[in-house]
Amino acid sequence: MRKIVFTALSVCFVSLAFAQNDSSVRRLPSNKKETPSNDHFMIQLGHLSWTGKPDSINTKGLPRSLNIYVLLNFPFKTNPRWSVALGPGIATDNMYFDEMTVGIKDNTPGVVFDDVSDTAHFKKYKLSTAFLEAPVELRYRFNPNDDSRSVKLAIGAKIGTLLAAKVKGVELQNAADQTLNDYTLKEKSKRFFNKQRLSVTGRVGYGAFSLFASYSVTPLFREGLGPTIRPLTIGLTLSGL
Repeated sequence: MRKIVFTALSVCFVSLAFAQNDSSVRRLPSNKKETPSNDHFMIQLGHLSWTGKPDSINTKGLPRSLNIYVLLNFPFKTNPRWSVALGPGIATDNMYFDEMTVGIKDNTPGVVFDDVSDTAHFKKYKLSTAFLEAPVELRYRFNPNDDSRSVKLAIGAKIGTLLAAKVKGVELQNAADQTLNDYTLKEKSKRFFNKQRLSVTGRVGYGAFSLFASYSVTPLFREGLGPTIRPLTIGLTLSGL
């Protein structure tokens, strides 16, 4: 899996080098020195929420997402303010729970969220997923000749395939929150999860910074194997190159 991701990123970087040297795209007249787009490499950090989450599922802390993408940008020849960008990336989500366990490895008909507040439970417990994604964006830049000083808008979608799903529990406690055993539990299983994900996305920002939103059209769990939860992430994008 690491080799596949590394190869995909390497191909994008090589393609990007050739794209930067392509002088066939017509530019808008400007007295300023033109600079290449700095939205090829993007890092996104956001707050994760589960839309459709039943009230019986108790979450806490700061659920978060971390996404890293390498995108090629293709300006329209007729109007370089508009462009299309696409490329590979990795998206990770981390949801934290309050005195609950998630039975992703249990031999049950569906995933079970178990309230363990009255018995032994972990002080910290989270569910993590990782997707290999391919985002596509339709972009508009008000100043395409100076990307670092331009207001930017983007809408798009991304498709992904599930790489990993796991739960992690730290420090086992009793019902009175007293430590019973200071150890770490790790379990991995993709059994109950949708293996593919389709999300719609949007961004608005200035220069290297933008706000983004991502909503999963595809439920997190397979139909009939878990609650109909669709992740929603809102956060900050830092773009470079």
